[in-house]
Amino acid sequence: MRGGLEGAKSLSHITRKSDDEDLLPRAATPVADADLSKARAHWIDRDTVTWRAEPEARHFLAFGPEGDITYDGGDLTGDLRLIRLVPGTLSEEQRRAWPHLAGHPAWKVDPRDAGHVRRALRAQVVAVERDASGALLAATGVQIAGVLDDLYAAKATAATLGPSGRVVPKLALWAPTALKVELALYGPGRSVHRMRRDDESGVWSVHGPPSWMGREYTYLVTVYSPKAGKIVTNEVTDPYSLAVTADGVRSRLVSLDAAAHKPPGWDRLAKPPAVPQERASIYELHVRDFSASDASVPAGRRGTYTAFGGDSAGMRELRALARDGLTHVHLLPVFDVASIPERAADRTEPDGDLAALPPDSERQQECVARTAATDAFNWGYDPLHYTVPEGSYATEPDRRIKEFRGMVAGLNEAGLRVVMDVVYNHTSSTGVLDPIVPGYYHRLLDDGTVATSTCCANTAPEHAMMGKLVVDSVLTWARQYKIDGFRFDLMGHHPKANLLAVRRALDGLTLDKDGVDGTSIILYGEGWNFGEVADGARFEQATQANLAGTGIGTFNDRLRDAVRGGGPFDADPRVQGFGSGLAGAPNGSPANGTPEQQRARLAGYADLIRIGLTGNLRDYVLPSGRKGSEIDYNGSPAGYAAAPGEVVTYVDAHDNETLFDALAYKLPRDTPMADRVRMQALSLATAVLAQGTMFVHAGSERLRSKSLDRNSYDSGDWFNRLLWDCSAGNGFGAGLPPRADNGPRWPYARPLLADPALRPGCAEIGAARARYGELLRIRASTPAFALGSLTEVQRRLSFPGSPEGVIALHVDTAGLDPRWTSVTVVFNATPSEQTQPMPALAGREVALHPVQAASDDPVVRASAFDPATGALTVPARTVAVFVRS
Repeated sequence: MRGGLEGAKSLSHITRKSDDEDLLPRAATPVADADLSKARAHWIDRDTVTWRAEPEARHFLAFGPEGDITYDGGDLTGDLRLIRLVPGTLSEEQRRAWPHLAGHPAWKVDPRDAGHVRRALRAQVVAVERDASGALLAATGVQIAGVLDDLYAAKATAATLGPSGRVVPKLALWAPTALKVELALYGPGRSVHRMRRDDESGVWSVHGPPSWMGREYTYLVTVYSPKAGKIVTNEVTDPYSLAVTADGVRSRLVSLDAAAHKPPGWDRLAKPPAVPQERASIYELHVRDFSASDASVPAGRRGTYTAFGGDSAGMRELRALARDGLTHVHLLPVFDVASIPERAADRTEPDGDLAALPPDSERQQECVARTAATDAFNWGYDPLHYTVPEGSYATEPDRRIKEFRGMVAGLNEAGLRVVMDVVYNHTSSTGVLDPIVPGYYHRLLDDGTVATSTCCANTAPEHAMMGKLVVDSVLTWARQYKIDGFRFDLMGHHPKANLLAVRRALDGLTLDKDGVDGTSIILYGEGWNFGEVADGARFEQATQANLAGTGIGTFNDRLRDAVRGGGPFDADPRVQGFGSGLAGAPNGSPANGTPEQQRARLAGYADLIRIGLTGNLRDYVLPSGRKGSEIDYNGSPAGYAAAPGEVVTYVDAHDNETLFDALAYKLPRDTPMADRVRMQALSLATAVLAQGTMFVHAGSERLRSKSLDRNSYDSGDWFNRLLWDCSAGNGFGAGLPPRADNGPRWPYARPLLADPALRPGCAEIGAARARYGELLRIRASTPAFALGSLTEVQRRLSFPGSPEGVIALHVDTAGLDPRWTSVTVVFNATPSEQTQPMPALAGREVALHPVQAASDDPVVRASAFDPATGALTVPARTVAVFVRS
């Protein structure tokens, strides 16, 4: 429209001529609520629009094929057409599908205009409200994800998207709102190729000759952009990319079946034996941490995929852990990330000799901060391309596919299966997905702005095609890279249905058809409940409680907090727990409360740990008669799982301080290093000897420290060092941790970092590693720690009454383990010897577990059994495992 009535003549294309007069503006008003930069209306299916508008007014959808609708002079201008809306209501099915819109008024598309819906979706769409005189009352943009799914998803979800074809390449992109999509090919020069649209699916596709293989490409998507307020042509990479150029600038057309992308023996790779999820023991590791500080790795291979082979110190340690019973290595993000320059020449590292600076100095973190944006380190929770390996971990970005596969092979050959940390809940920005289908791939708030509760631009896997992208990407990693498990970051921001779709898709993979047994692939993630999706606000989430009965695991923060003490965000980091001195070794912090409050908290923590030791089962009944679900954890049920395999038990991870650093804060400062080692082992034992999946942060078995850094995501190699050579220490005393996330804790941290008594030597690091290895061997060799079901746990596992600061668990193994009829574990967290009454063992033949009986730790070997009374005596700060023949 060029203003006034001239452009309004176009209404005759949509409405009957006799109705035109009623639809034309009558009286413009300068006070209309008409912010077209917002999108407060929701077009949820082909028939239904919801909007917090006045029911008595008259409502329309205006669409502008030229993308030029604007608000000016109190009314809408531009070349617009109208779709009439009539009052309606949401059905119960619609209310269930869109719970956050359930209270909104609803309108129905007038059947006379239903034929124009698809055309409107390829234009600018505005919801319009006018009074009886025709004066504009309100106008807003429209969220269209629901109607796109309704119209296109049935066929589009069955389409093969991205690159396909081993010899004759095909490319396909879902872009139902686009006016035109073209393929731009690069190298040599640039050529542009038309793509054909399938109107039923909204998929654009093109075939090409074999000579296209290996070439760089992008898509040219011509589409209305609400962000730009006009029709634009966006040049974008492929969201289904299998390869990209350095820094993800362009996609590259490759066949992952090509020999050039496979290391020797890849097609014949032998996997370590699969284990049920409740038997998995997982080691969380960052690719760069693994070798960046390992002098036994050639300099050019440090920090890369290629370090996962040979006979380096790190590989020797991984093989030793596998022999002890470790089953999986969990790799922090290794997909293509946005935050690390992929070419070595583009990276900068801190200057100077950081090791020469004082252990409590501010200067180390200042040096690290100066280069943080361009150094080689980041955790990687900022996805750029979901299904491409990260290029900075390759010796050259273009070698990423082959070298990533070589890493998987190296870990498998070391006896370890491989888990990928995947981050489908957000992207680093809206720049990859949104330019293709604006307003679709990211979750929008009620005003149309992108939700950022995860940290960044939240995705919307509740929308069919984002959900499909998640499933398709996971399947590619499983088939083409032989990944054995997936850890979903912020999984509670996914619908439960999306995770179940992933599970079904994986279960459909077979060795004969796909080269992979999908049923052996484990799934777990962060089932936290927060943000705009919290408490089922938009869908049934993949949260801790909701995943009970699915076999998908979630991290158990209950046991973690009970062992460590307090929570991750305490202002005073000295709040103590079962494993950090609450049981008889107070540190004097007022944050711990009165002695009475401490005893009460210790008792509550003990119940959280007991439930955690069962696999955090909601229906397990404690000796008190209360079920796990009836134990309180910050206002929520402590127990939530239906089976042990649905819980990942841990006491530290990459988030928050390492266990050693947490104990540095929480144990009394004068605690001898030997006792710190014992409390480290006891704390780790609560995870290792629990039912369900066991998880540990790399290096915690050797007292790893990040110099008290609670959030080392961008703290460089310096604060994230994983030191295999004990003569270099454990990382403690590397300077004050980065100010941005740790500044308020510097007053607590400074005196600790300056204290040389808190820096362990080789003897202490070796002792910690030995204790952890013993725990792994006990877990791996003893069926008592893998009961597998609520029925078996409730029947066999019990918690005898214990002294304060002691937890005992007893497992009846008759008919389960041919060697022993029972196994009893005593966790003594107190600073003194304790006796655990076990009258049922009186007169029986009981001894320390053979692994501990052969330990080089004289303290644990001093644990004793009194056959007259059945009592078990356990030294201070010790976990002892007894077996009855």
